[in-house]
Amino acid sequence: MAILPQPTPLRQLGRQLSVLHPPGSCLLCSTESGAELLCAACAADLPRLPESLCPLCSTPTTYGERCGACLKAAPHFASTVALFRYDFPADRLIQALKYAHQLAVAAWLGKLLSQRLGENPCELLIPLPLHPERLRQRGFNQSVEIARPLARALHLPLTLDTLSRTRATPPQAELALKERARNVRGAFECSQDLGGRSVLLIDDVMTSGATLNECARVLKLHGASRVDVAVAARALKH
Repeated sequence: MAILPQPTPLRQLGRQLSVLHPPGSCLLCSTESGAELLCAACAADLPRLPESLCPLCSTPTTYGERCGACLKAAPHFASTVALFRYDFPADRLIQALKYAHQLAVAAWLGKLLSQRLGENPCELLIPLPLHPERLRQRGFNQSVEIARPLARALHLPLTLDTLSRTRATPPQAELALKERARNVRGAFECSQDLGGRSVLLIDDVMTSGATLNECARVLKLHGASRVDVAVAARALKH
């Protein structure tokens, strides 16, 4: 797999991918891929999660039992589905979506998630919202772009105004794990009574799960009977 070298700044990655990704070529190695986003070799090299995972947060466990963190404090969401480990080269694809506006990645991820989830996994899809200032800076919400094709494939309603981010917070990646839950506490608001509906939260990457957990808490306070999570990638401790 003749993959592109990893650049240092993410914005440099965006410029590089914009220049090096002609139509009909693999986004990762630029060889011919026809109508597919990736060539067969690059698709086969994407980092998969093991089969034995915590059913709540998708952290690897020995026998598929709940992990220690979820036993100590169960999250407000009931399950997590993740396509890949957030590791090379899957991280390159998500960075291409977020920083190089490669929206074809979102369509591809949404399609894969629909295949993984099967039919009718919930009653309502809600993508993780961005704060308005971050949305203005980026120009789009990557979670929304993943959720759109997923909603179409599953024939489920997608709402973009039920959940909002009302407080700008420092990026979670800059904080220690213990500080992340406190950082996002009270950062989200729900604008409607969900009336016992089951909700699927959509995001690009789950790291500690603190942000998704806070969203699930708010949604359940507003009547959601159950909240599940679907993400493109799960970041794991090395």
